[in-house]
Amino acid sequence: MKEDFFKYQAQTTPHPLAMEVSHATGSYIYDTKGNAHLDFVAGVSACSLGHCHPKVVAAVQEQAAKYMHVMVYGEYIQKPAVDYAKHLSNLLPAPLETTYLVNSGTEAMEGAIKLAKRATGRSQIIAAHKAYHGSTMGSLSIMGFEDRKRAFRPLMPDVDFITFNITEELERITKKTAAVVLETIQGGAGFILPANGYLELVKKRCNEVGALLILDEIQPGFGRTGKLFAFEYYQCVPDILVMGKGMASGLPIGAFTASKKMMDKLQEQPKLGHITTFGGNALIASAALATLKEITQSTLMPDTLEKEKLFRKLLKHRYIKEVRGKGLMLALIMENSSVADYLILNCANRGLILFWLLFEPKAIRVTPPLPISKGEIEEGCRIILQVLDSYAQ
Repeated sequence: MKEDFFKYQAQTTPHPLAMEVSHATGSYIYDTKGNAHLDFVAGVSACSLGHCHPKVVAAVQEQAAKYMHVMVYGEYIQKPAVDYAKHLSNLLPAPLETTYLVNSGTEAMEGAIKLAKRATGRSQIIAAHKAYHGSTMGSLSIMGFEDRKRAFRPLMPDVDFITFNITEELERITKKTAAVVLETIQGGAGFILPANGYLELVKKRCNEVGALLILDEIQPGFGRTGKLFAFEYYQCVPDILVMGKGMASGLPIGAFTASKKMMDKLQEQPKLGHITTFGGNALIASAALATLKEITQSTLMPDTLEKEKLFRKLLKHRYIKEVRGKGLMLALIMENSSVADYLILNCANRGLILFWLLFEPKAIRVTPPLPISKGEIEEGCRIILQVLDSYAQ
């Protein structure tokens, strides 16, 4: 299978980890040799409830027996999608009430950018340096990392960048700006939290000039930080909320939410302002609804903050310079990139899955499934410390 993997399936790097997966359950992925791998990555924050959560599996199986795909998005009334959008609306503050379901976080960002331009009649988009919002051409255009986008230029015009948490640069948001796009917590840059009222000041500036604020909650959303969305920690409600990753416990989905008045602008001038074939798919929406209910109707969110405390207590080592992030969206900042690489690769050999971040080579992702147990956290941290003790020996 490994030979076929490299021959027939396109790769993203020359050296993928290439574990041959047999099955996965809870906090573990099992390879075809029968080895268990404790998952501290959760599909890059996608598997919120872990692997094959019984409520998600049951929801998918029940829906699969009724119907799967019947018509492109928005034409037929499909109960799973309607129920999901309504349930989500009841959990969000005004004016966030109407949701457009799509296939991924990057498609959600594409739709949000289009909606902002349509709603304001403006073209300029302002994003942050070291931002990551996806890899399609629009999302790539607002990526704040030139090395990853240079080969694909020309990209979307009229994009400018500011530095996250630097309030002096907010004057660059003007009456020409359609929207400011920010990750509530910068992910690829190293899990950087907003500081000193930064988001509130961005929102204030947007209001002053008539620009919209788009917050990207693709990674911190759905309970990972201890609240349903990370923006709830700040006095800042976005005009457009972008979601993805953890929505459906590992199935492909994304969404963007805004006021109904704003979202209606995608219906005309032109019609079909955004269109998708598989967005709102009944199977995926069923999984998303089961995930959302489990996250919000259990103790998973408050438990996440207690698990963060345990990680911070256990992960003390001379090579770990800082633990960044919130809840179960944590990044270990190592002494240098060599230590980070050594830790990830050697933990993989000992049955613990860790992973890199996009733009910060010294950082290591720790984003396990939300239901991970205290014992599993202790076991994974023990492996991390053992591997670090062996570095340079």
